[in-house]
Amino acid sequence: MTVTGNGLTFVALLVGAVLLDSLGRPRPIGRIGRSPAGLWLTIWLTTTTFGLFLALCGSVGVAAALTLALAALLTLASNAKHSMLGEPLLFSDLALVGAVFRHPQFYLSAIRVWQRVAVIVAALVLLTGLAWLSVADLPAHLAGLALFLASLAAGGLGLGAPPLRRLMRVPDAYNDVLKHGLLPTVLLYWLRWRTIPDPPPVRDRGRRAMHDAPELVVIVQCESFADPVALFGDPSLALPALARATETAWRWGRLEVSGFGAYTMRTEYGVLFGRSETELGFRRYDPFLTALGEPSYALPARLAAASWRSLFLHPHDMRFYGRDRIMPAGGFAELVGEDRFAAPLPGQGRYVTDAAMADEIIALARDAAGPTLLYAVTIENHGPWASSGAAGESDLTQNYLRLLANSDAMLATLIDRLGALKRPAMLVFFGDHRPSIPGATAPGGDRHTPYVIMKFDRSGRLVPGDRARADLTPAELHHIVLDDILGEPIRV
Repeated sequence: MTVTGNGLTFVALLVGAVLLDSLGRPRPIGRIGRSPAGLWLTIWLTTTTFGLFLALCGSVGVAAALTLALAALLTLASNAKHSMLGEPLLFSDLALVGAVFRHPQFYLSAIRVWQRVAVIVAALVLLTGLAWLSVADLPAHLAGLALFLASLAAGGLGLGAPPLRRLMRVPDAYNDVLKHGLLPTVLLYWLRWRTIPDPPPVRDRGRRAMHDAPELVVIVQCESFADPVALFGDPSLALPALARATETAWRWGRLEVSGFGAYTMRTEYGVLFGRSETELGFRRYDPFLTALGEPSYALPARLAAASWRSLFLHPHDMRFYGRDRIMPAGGFAELVGEDRFAAPLPGQGRYVTDAAMADEIIALARDAAGPTLLYAVTIENHGPWASSGAAGESDLTQNYLRLLANSDAMLATLIDRLGALKRPAMLVFFGDHRPSIPGATAPGGDRHTPYVIMKFDRSGRLVPGDRARADLTPAELHHIVLDDILGEPIRV
């Protein structure tokens, strides 16, 4: 290929990258293209990637094709995520790539067939381009290496300049992608995330002792648990146990979760660690990635000073989200995992049932000799909701509602059986996020899930509250529980 041909290929590559970026969601409406800073970053990232591929394969055409294929792969993945979850691709999603291969049922089932095919094709282009189309052209390899290194140096200078240093200082993924583009947002969010230091260890101030503090606390984080009346607008779908709990709860209301259809770890982190998304900054998108640097904030760690013992229950692979490391570091004395549960029977679904979870929770609660926290994460109502093969919108919704009824029955069981223990206790029950059911639920609009807090006295009777709805964030729910156990902090 001539020098002129190489130059035209490179120009075509840059134009193609900019056009690809314009296809990413959310897309600008009413104006053309992204911001000048976003355009510069897109061109710089494209040039750097092209230089790297050229250094590896030695062919200008192949390097350009690989660069565009990678950009297309990321754009397709981001658009698929946006349609399912209402968010663009972020740097934190790349940390879950391994989980996609270990637990594909959690991810691939929600992606349309054509999107899966497109992603596979783009990935194959990348692999075949490197494997079979590389050429032994030493000058081309060296030119690619020189371009890669020069582009890195130029990017370092550009990123250190005031205009880019001031860009995207506050996390707002939707609007940042809309204004600046996908790849610039992924890059700058990762750079901002890397600079956030771990917070100093939490220091509890003195607290006012509670005369009616619980001795047993059960917190149930229920998978995809949402009010079907709020989801589908049909009053006939009301859940009987949730309605009963709302009427007799000490506190109840909406849990203002930030994720839709996924991101269990955001809700889980908020309830366990009590740090708000404002405090987290760019860590908010996957707070489990940095949770090992914040163990003193975890509820079990704070209760341990008052001689509480904490157990974490989850009938699944504890390596998922790194729970096998995070939970012990946060103060949990024991992890009760999938080995403690029998596999679901034929017809019971893919995952350990909520009924089995309720049985294990009550057994542990009954055996608890001292102040004990049981934090349980259920899985029965995890998607996909197709019973077998392909399913239409109606089938998916009906399967979801069937599993949701099982979760509601678990709530009723826990209320009745915890009361029967006749000891001061608290039950906290909430949904981690709403379900993403293709064609039936959409990420726009409300995202809240229900929560209830039930309190039991020494006779097993429910302690009434003021019955007024109190909407909370997951972090606020953490502090409600902590203050009720240890007493409210003494203000100075």
